[in-house]
Amino acid sequence: MTGKDKVDPDAPLPDAGPDDYRVDQQVGFFLRRANQRHMAIFADLMAERLTPTQWSALNKLREIQPTSQNRLGRETAMDVATIKGVVDRLVAIGHVRTVPDPTDGRRLVLSLTPEGEAAVVRNIVTAVAITEETLAPLTAGERLMLIELLKKIC
Repeated sequence: MTGKDKVDPDAPLPDAGPDDYRVDQQVGFFLRRANQRHMAIFADLMAERLTPTQWSALNKLREIQPTSQNRLGRETAMDVATIKGVVDRLVAIGHVRTVPDPTDGRRLVLSLTPEGEAAVVRNIVTAVAITEETLAPLTAGERLMLIELLKKIC
């Protein structure tokens, strides 16, 4: 490669005409495929049939409880409607309890029930296995690089 052939990583992408664009070569396509693979692995391995959003909420709640539903949504990157549905389902299956906030009657305070705590403990090893299986095609260095790059674009 000569000096003229070097690619400037900060240069704008070249304009592509309608005949140059291929959806199966775009970042969104690959992110969606990677997510589909991860979701299938999660569904196959998670013993209690918790969804990824329920699992995220349970784990984050364990870390920050007691907390409001809004904070739990922010901490798990879920919008208001999504976190409400997730919390409602976790309450329905007995993993989360809600009580009115004594300082603000409009807000609910969430915490894990003993059943919710036990579900997290029971499934930690499975969650690690899900991550391992998702990242199995990558070397250790590639795994670290992927996580860093994803953090950078989030």
